[in-house]
Amino acid sequence: MALSDKLVDKLACPQCRGSLEYVAGDNRLLCHRCKIKFQVMDDIPVLLLDETKE
Repeated sequence: MALSDKLVDKLACPQCRGSLEYVAGDNRLLCHRCKIKFQVMDDIPVLLLDETKE
């Protein structure tokens, strides 16, 4: 199941407070400003900086 657009619109990058884009094929949230990818596990965004992939 994919994240809803309503939820993604309310989320922000914890580092720069910028908007996030959901990349369905990769099942990650991407911050274009910081170039950080956040995992989505069991349809729950993991917005912890220690768990990111750049």
